[in-house]
Amino acid sequence: MHYEGNIIRPPSEANSILLQVTVGCSRNKCTFCGTYRGERFKIKKDPVILEDIAFAARYCRRQRRVFLCDGDALIIPQKRLMFILQEIRRQLPWVTRVGAYANAKSIGMKTREELQALRGEGLGILYMGLETGDDVTLERINKGATARRMIEMGRKVKAAGIKLSVTVILGIAGRDRSEIHAEATGKALTAMDPNYVGALSLMLIPGTPLYEEHAAGRFTLISPVEMLRELRVMLAHTDLGRGLFHANHASNYLPIKARLPKEKEATLALIDRALDGAVPLKPEWLRAL
Repeated sequence: MHYEGNIIRPPSEANSILLQVTVGCSRNKCTFCGTYRGERFKIKKDPVILEDIAFAARYCRRQRRVFLCDGDALIIPQKRLMFILQEIRRQLPWVTRVGAYANAKSIGMKTREELQALRGEGLGILYMGLETGDDVTLERINKGATARRMIEMGRKVKAAGIKLSVTVILGIAGRDRSEIHAEATGKALTAMDPNYVGALSLMLIPGTPLYEEHAAGRFTLISPVEMLRELRVMLAHTDLGRGLFHANHASNYLPIKARLPKEKEATLALIDRALDGAVPLKPEWLRAL
C-alpha cells in the first residue's frame, strides 16, 4: 500500500482495508486537531489507488470492509469517487461495506441523488465530526459550519440510505460553556438522529491553536469529573430513534456503550455511580488518542 503522512481511521474500522485515496484533510483548520498540521491536502492519482486496490485483492481477502482514508474522502469529485467504488466492487467482490470521513462541506457538495448513487456502489457509512452543538464553541474551534448546517447534512446522509456515525468531544467548550455545550450537543444529536454516536474526551495536542490558548490561559481544560458531568448532561438530552451511543474511546475516563433508547436510563445511573465515586475512572496514563 502507498501510504503518505498520518493515516487515521475510526475505531470501528480497525479491521478494515485502509485504502488511502486522499492525503490530509480538505479543511484542516479546526483549532483542536493536530493530525494534518503542515500537510497539504491532495487527492491521490488514480493509478496509485488502483495499484493499492489490486494489492488488497491479492493480500486482504479476509477483510470484508474498506475504509477510504484520509480526513475527508467524500470531497473527491463524484465521477472519480464512483470510479473508485466501482473498482472496489469489481476487484474486491467480498467487501460488504465501504466507509469514509465526511464534513458539512463535502456532504453539501453532493446532491441527494449523488449520495444515493454512492450508496448503490457500496458506500455504507460516513463518519462526521459534529464536536459540539453549541454555535459559539463551533466558531471558537473554527469548525466552519453551524450546528444547524451539520444537522441538515447529517439528515441528508441518512435520507440517502447511508449510515451516519457522529463524533462529539467532551471538554471542547472549556469550563465557561461546559453545560451549554453538553445540552446543545445532545439536542443536535437528537435532531440529527445518527446510527452511531462516538463521544471522545478532549486531549490537548502541542502545536495546535487550542493548546496555545490553554498555555496562555485563554482556555480551561476541565477536570475528569467535570467531563463526566458533561457526558451525563449530553446523554440526558440525547434521544435517538434507534442508535448506539459510545464513549469507549481510549481518551474517555469512563467507557460506556449504550443502545438507545433502551439502555439510556441504566447508563445515566452508571454515570451517577461514577460521579459518586462507586465506579473508578480510567487513570490519566491509560488515556490515548
